[in-house]
Amino acid sequence: MTVHRSIRETERAVRAKLGDTPIRHEQMVAVANIYRAAAAVRQHFENSVLRGAELTWTSFVVLWVVWIWGEMETRYVAEEAGISKGTLTGVSRTLQNRGLLERAGHPTDGRLVLLRLTDKGEELMAEVFPAFNAEEVFVAERLTDKECGTLADLLRKIVTQTEEHGEERRLALLNGADPRPRRSGRRPARG
Repeated sequence: MTVHRSIRETERAVRAKLGDTPIRHEQMVAVANIYRAAAAVRQHFENSVLRGAELTWTSFVVLWVVWIWGEMETRYVAEEAGISKGTLTGVSRTLQNRGLLERAGHPTDGRLVLLRLTDKGEELMAEVFPAFNAEEVFVAERLTDKECGTLADLLRKIVTQTEEHGEERRLALLNGADPRPRRSGRRPARG
């Protein structure tokens, strides 16, 4: 049975479970709430404005990146969208099949692929983005404009910390070793 817990109920349960474990509760709650807020926002957008356009969050972000920056190499689109190149391949093919995105070879390096919006993709983004922004306004409705600015500044600090020092921290945590490949969580098939 699925039970939805409020954010406050979850925070109380975590405090009760961890008890005297020496951790920094404020930082834990801040990061947990970033994740929880991002998941709630993503789910809301996918179930509202993006559903009507037949877009997932990831496909919208890919379109957004190419819409804002113009034609780009796939590796940079993946980086800007925060997804793997493999994920981008599937998403871009789907968007290409819908006539929203074009893939083209790089003019000087045949190994590279460029992505650009089609006219249909441009039209879709021009139509969808005002509705998307209306949902951004809805999601942030309980915040004043000043609080929205403060929140954006605080989140920028977290992004900047991770971008500027994350690799150094990763190397220290792994004693300079490369991270092990990610696993899906599935157990290996028995032969």
